[in-house]
Order: sequence, then C-alpha cells, then structure tokens
Amino acid sequence: MADRDYSPYQQKIIKRYYENYDAIKAQRLADLATELYLAEGKKRDRLWKQVAEILTKLEFPASRIEHLLAQKNPELIVGILKELEAKKGC
Repeated sequence: MADRDYSPYQQKIIKRYYENYDAIKAQRLADLATELYLAEGKKRDRLWKQVAEILTKLEFPASRIEHLLAQKNPELIVGILKELEAKKGC
C-alpha cells in the first residue's frame, strides 16, 4: 500500500478512516450486540468470533475477551461499549 500514489482526496479519506477507527469499530460492536440478541446456532457462533476479532483490534485485554466468550452474554458487550466510550471521552 505504501508503494501506491493516492490522490489528495483519497489520502484525506484514508486519514479520516484511521482517525475514526475506534469509533467505527465501536459502532460495529454495537451492531453485533444487537444481532447477537436475535441470532441462533452457527450464526451466533460466527458473530461471537467477530466480536472477539474487533476487541482484539481495539487492543482489549485478552483475558477479558476470553471471559466474554466464555459467558456469551450480549449484555457484557454493552458494558464494554460504555467502557470504550468513557475511555474515548478522557
């Protein structure tokens, strides 16, 4: 990607994406929490895997991710979202 020449417009888009990366991932995490309440079976397992991937990208502690996956309770994701929002506000 570094070898490629981007137009100034494309550079601004890329820059804004990375500036808002945490907010984008937090929104996706909120969407997944909603989907988890409704999902069943294999889809539910796949959604939990996506939750773990997002939290890993957000550099969330591995022990907390493991605990979340062991509990598989969507309400815990809501608590994590509040925690991330409070961290962002500081």
